[in-house]
Order: sequence, then C-alpha cells, then structure tokens
Amino acid sequence: MASSEPPRKLVEAALLLVGRVHKGNSDAALAAEQELAAHWRTGSPECQAALETAERLWASTDGSHLQANVPPPSRQDPRRARRNTLGLLGLGGLTAVLWGGGRWAWQQPVFEQELQTTHAQQRDLSLPDGSELSLAPNTHTRIAIYRDRREVQLLRGEMRFRVAPDSDRPFSVTTEWGAVRVLGTVFSVSVREQQMRVAVAEGRVAVWPAEHPGTSVDMSAAPPVTLTAGDAIAADQRGLGPRLQVPADSVGAWRSGWLVFHNTPLDQVLDQWNDYLARPLRLGSHPHLRQLRLSGSFPLRQPQAFLTGLPDMLPVRVLRNGAGDVSVELR
Repeated sequence: MASSEPPRKLVEAALLLVGRVHKGNSDAALAAEQELAAHWRTGSPECQAALETAERLWASTDGSHLQANVPPPSRQDPRRARRNTLGLLGLGGLTAVLWGGGRWAWQQPVFEQELQTTHAQQRDLSLPDGSELSLAPNTHTRIAIYRDRREVQLLRGEMRFRVAPDSDRPFSVTTEWGAVRVLGTVFSVSVREQQMRVAVAEGRVAVWPAEHPGTSVDMSAAPPVTLTAGDAIAADQRGLGPRLQVPADSVGAWRSGWLVFHNTPLDQVLDQWNDYLARPLRLGSHPHLRQLRLSGSFPLRQPQAFLTGLPDMLPVRVLRNGAGDVSVELR
C-alpha cells in the first residue's frame, strides 16, 4: 500500500463512489461497489491508497466534526473573516475539507441557484446535469444539485422542466402543497391560488400531496398517483384532486407565447393574464364569477381578442372605466 498522500482528485473520485455505496439507491450502490471492486481495491497502489483514505474519511467524520474545527467568522471584521476563509480554502483547499469532513463534503450541493422572475418576464436555464428549466413570470425557485439527488423548490409561479435522465440522482420538485419525482421527462409544476398543479408532456412523474400545507413529504413511500403524458392533477389542502387529461403539447405552452386553460377557474385565468398585462384585469365581486371555468388557447400577444371573445364563452360582460381599467362582471 502506498504510504504517501494520494492525489486529491483520486480521493475525490473514490469518495464519490464510497458515498454512492452508502447513500445511493440500490442500483447506484451496486454499480459503485462493482466499480470499487474492479478498479480500486485491486488497482494501482495510488488507487488503493485513495480508496483507503476515502473510506476512512467516510467512516470517521460527520458535519459536527467539521463545524467544531472551523472557527466562526468575526462579526466585528467581516473582511478579515472572509480573508481567513479564503486563506483556509487556498491553503488546504478541498483536501482540507476532505481530510476533515469527507461525509460532510460529499453531502454538500455541487450546484446551487436561486432565481426569481418579475412581471411579464420569462427565463430559461440549463443546469450542469443537462436538464433545462423555464420560469414563467412572477416565479421564485431554489435549485440544488447534490451528488446523489437533484432538488427544486418552487415557492410560487410556474416552471417547465425537461429533465436529463440520471438514475443515480433522482430529480424532485417540492412545493408547499406536495412533491413530484421524475427520472427523465418533460412536465410543468405551478403554485397558484393555494394549490400545486402538475401536467406531464413526456415520460412519467410520481406525485405526493403534503399532509398539511408547508410540511415535508415522505417521497420514500409509494406515491398515491403516477402521471404519464397528457395527465394533469392538482393538490391543495384537501389533498389530490381528480386526474385530468390535457393535450401534451399544451404543457408549458407559455414558452411559445400561448396561454392554455383546461376547465380553469375564471379568477385563475385572469391571474395568468395579469402576469403579462401592464394593467391588471379585475374580477367582479359576484360569487358566481369564481365558479365559472374556461377552456381554450389564447395568444399572449392578443389580450384584446381574449377580452372580446370572453362574453361569447361565459355569461360575463367586460367593462372599462374612464381610466382604462378593465373588469369582468357577471352578465
């Protein structure tokens, strides 16, 4: 066995495999163990030394060990604290982290980003794993990619996902109202009007409702529903609603300049239009207005055509005041 310190990159690679053996799903753990047996345990002295280091780090360290050895930054001198932190990273770098906290380091995200879009703004993002995300207006999300999983937290708004397959790192989306897990598919998730809505364009997704709004979801349990292409479902404080059928090509149609509604409550229809309009549409106070539902496809660039046709589709009238504000009232 080599007695000198193994190269850092070899230790990183060995630690990734050791982590998958302990934290990956059954298939990933088996593949990692086979890789270790075939190329590391009986490989070159450098590989054996790197694996020995990685296994020792994994077995002997945890987050509390690392935290106990890193002094807290000074509140009185933040610039000095930052220099100290950079100095630690510069001198010891990842090697210090590995030697001091292998398991802790393995559990940290390799990519993190928080994004928000504003009124009438859409945004596309490519992730390091090859997945593609699109944000509708007024959307807030947090994204984290770990070595053994990929997580998106949707706080509000709507997102469309084209997920790159990676059986070693399941992809999940969580909201206040539930969670979705996929392995490779195209789908959208929205959080509006106190509910989560999921629609699938390709592949399959599993959906779990939250027991109570804001509580965590146990995605290790069998999902109560699995959606395939053309399926949609909503979850709110009452749990999961009925499975609905939608055209697969309408999922995330806002990316192509269309708003598509499927038996959507009128107040939610107006809310989605208001994500793009400079002057928001207002819904009248009559309680029957919130019971009306609309289906149809409308080009985003022609809101006037939508308003002109609305009285032909629903028992409503569209009123304008002297200031140019538009309200929808019961007819």
